[in-house]
Amino acid sequence: MSETTAAQPAAHRSAAYDSAFLRACRHEPVPHTPVWFMRQAGRSLPEYHKVREGVPMLDSCMRPELVKEITLQPVRRHKVDAAIFYSDIVVPLKAIGIDVDIKPGIGPVIADPIRTRADLQRLRPLEPGDVPYVTEAVGLLVDELGGTPLIGFAGAPFTLASYLVEGGPSKNHELTKAMMYGEPELWAELVDRLAVITSAFLQVQIEAGASAVQLFDSWVGSLAPDDYRRSVLPASSKVFDAVAHYGVPRIHFGVGTGELLGLMGEAGADVVGVDWRVPLNEAARRVGPGKALQGNLDPAVLFAPTRVVETKTREVLHAASALGTSGHVFNLGHGVPPNMDPDALSRLVAFVHEASAR
Repeated sequence: MSETTAAQPAAHRSAAYDSAFLRACRHEPVPHTPVWFMRQAGRSLPEYHKVREGVPMLDSCMRPELVKEITLQPVRRHKVDAAIFYSDIVVPLKAIGIDVDIKPGIGPVIADPIRTRADLQRLRPLEPGDVPYVTEAVGLLVDELGGTPLIGFAGAPFTLASYLVEGGPSKNHELTKAMMYGEPELWAELVDRLAVITSAFLQVQIEAGASAVQLFDSWVGSLAPDDYRRSVLPASSKVFDAVAHYGVPRIHFGVGTGELLGLMGEAGADVVGVDWRVPLNEAARRVGPGKALQGNLDPAVLFAPTRVVETKTREVLHAASALGTSGHVFNLGHGVPPNMDPDALSRLVAFVHEASAR
């Protein structure tokens, strides 16, 4: 890597350092509450469907110019305060040779699930050379985004493990929990290997220029707190510890994780994502001091009339302001639904900015 190329990530993070998003992550005063959306890079945007036409999901994640375009689309249209890198949580698994595909209407499907100790040998460490398209795409985005922060992301060890063990999406995670309860040593080695892979995937994105990272633990809400502490917390902490020295904000998000919020904060995140099931004041109590919060408008609210959306949005902003901290990033409590009216998101961003202007 040339000195010029190596300097680009640092230059981008310097330009984005005073952005409202990064200031909120650091509990610093902000000109307005920053807002971005999970799954904002596509899904509901007609321009996304146009450029993705005929291109399989995983293939689209491996084309740097396409990744750049899709990542930038919601920034251009919605004027959000941060971009989220367009990728998928199974990309690093694909990169190390796991036979995985994303089936339309189903999600990630693993051809040969991980069920035995011998199967673990297929989970080798991820090297930067395995994902050159990620480094290239982040570099292209750094050039385009200027002072707008880029959020890198990865799937958390528990959620990746669930896909690998079940062979695909699961409502109840029976096979996953059977391994976790019945073969705890095998489970511990599985999530530890995934923590190493996930850490490397985040490091690639940070070193290429990402200004923050988010760890998605989509399925961890299926666990009781004691199970999380014993069987998941060590692996999640390993990921956050591995990227701590970069000094970029680390966000932890899960769905249905109200009972786990304190433990998720304990895992090492700087910002804890909150879905719509727990009010922000209660979330702050559970998470404890020193952590920023992200969330937490119910995505379904956006299908209601604009006056209702504004009322519910004010409630979130009021709850955040009552905490007496600038450490709030506005977001939905989950991802953008694919049938969402894009204009509703644009109106929401403008309203959050206006209603929260200092």
